[in-house]
Amino acid sequence: MFGCRSLLLVAALLFAACGDGRLPQLELRGNAMGTTFNVSIVEPPAGFDMAALEADIVATLKRIDDLASTWRTDSELSVFNADPSIDWIAVSAELCDALVVALDLGRITGGAFDVTVGPLVNLWGFGPDGQVTEPPGDAAIEAARQTVGYGMIETDCAGGRVRKGHERMYVDLSGWAKGFAVDELAILLDKQGLANYLVEIGGEIRVRGHNSDAANWALAIEAPSTSARVPHAVIRVTNTSVATSGDYRNFFEHDGSSYSHTIDPRTGRPVAHNLAAVSVLHESAAHADALATALLVLGPEAGPALASELGIAAYFLARGTTDILEVTTPEFDRITSP
Repeated sequence: MFGCRSLLLVAALLFAACGDGRLPQLELRGNAMGTTFNVSIVEPPAGFDMAALEADIVATLKRIDDLASTWRTDSELSVFNADPSIDWIAVSAELCDALVVALDLGRITGGAFDVTVGPLVNLWGFGPDGQVTEPPGDAAIEAARQTVGYGMIETDCAGGRVRKGHERMYVDLSGWAKGFAVDELAILLDKQGLANYLVEIGGEIRVRGHNSDAANWALAIEAPSTSARVPHAVIRVTNTSVATSGDYRNFFEHDGSSYSHTIDPRTGRPVAHNLAAVSVLHESAAHADALATALLVLGPEAGPALASELGIAAYFLARGTTDILEVTTPEFDRITSP
């Protein structure tokens, strides 16, 4: 399964049909990939086989966990990580394709999103190696940084192989995999001809069509608070994916300082700026997931600047002196406008 991240920041405001004029809605909920999932289908066709869909969903989530979990030693990614070879390693087409997309996102974001950040995540106690109670020393950080860098991964998907530039390189796809799983479940629903649905895995969401009120889906973006889980804002969207990354759910404190699970791959250290959370809207939940992480790493100035430059629909929440400051990109405003 996948480790917990502070991505449970977008909560759907769901309404089941209850005889009050709302449209019929089917719900499927469960546990997968170290978190929970929810599938809501509005106006399912007569005779719709929910049991068959449930079996397909379970099989899809298991396939992705088998592929990309860093918490299971028998996943394909864990086997790849455990191989010390710096020669070409045979991989599945699905893993190779995932790496190509992830490495491209690394280039687009200037390394703010980097799937090779795993050694640093583990060093700071946020990976499968377990928690730490104090920050690592400078020497340990620099040693781990020598094994990190998306530019050190080579792919040859036509040949079904990948090569690492360092024997201790460790690929972590947790900033991509839940979003990818959402995308894959959405493909299942699309193939069933379902026009109105919500898919959510660990806070990463994909919506299509309308909700049971025949309106765009209402999604609550959580306030960046360590003490309470309350909405900060509600947006109404359709035919898009939403992912949020924040710094306040997974952290540790030492000597009066707080250390976030969000590691900047470029410095080897947790982010230390006042940007608390970033939500991204994108047609792909996997892209939204990765971009939200990258924009959070980039911070309150560089994050919005890159999002605007690339036409990314993004919503930023930063800690001000007395309150939370909001910044949105033009594309976010366009998509969420009434």
